[in-house]
Amino acid sequence: MTAGERRRNPVGYFEIPVVDLDRAIGFYTAVFGLRLERQTIDGYDMALFPRSDDAPGASGALARGDVYIPSKTGAIVYFTVDDVDVALKRAEAEGGSVLYPKTAIGLAGFVAEIEDSEGNRIALHSEPA
Repeated sequence: MTAGERRRNPVGYFEIPVVDLDRAIGFYTAVFGLRLERQTIDGYDMALFPRSDDAPGASGALARGDVYIPSKTGAIVYFTVDDVDVALKRAEAEGGSVLYPKTAIGLAGFVAEIEDSEGNRIALHSEPA
């Protein structure tokens, strides 16, 4: 690494395809307790997740438009949560379903996967207790 370079994680931003942006905003707000900011970007209706430049990890948006097609077969986005069990219960209460139950992954904590309100596979991760 040269003097002008800085280290960073390779993923800086993601977009999760949605069909109904209002429904998706409601789902992600209820499950993750996040406040999303609705914007039109490059002609597409989006809701941006919170972002902090001095915190680790990437941020992104929910995105609705002709090129955004929800799927359970593409890339999987992992959301860090305090408690996987709580997030799973909230997801089910909001119409989502559990695709992969809470599973211990040793010293790295726990993971699970849900189907969101739009039909996407979304993963959950929490640190060990």
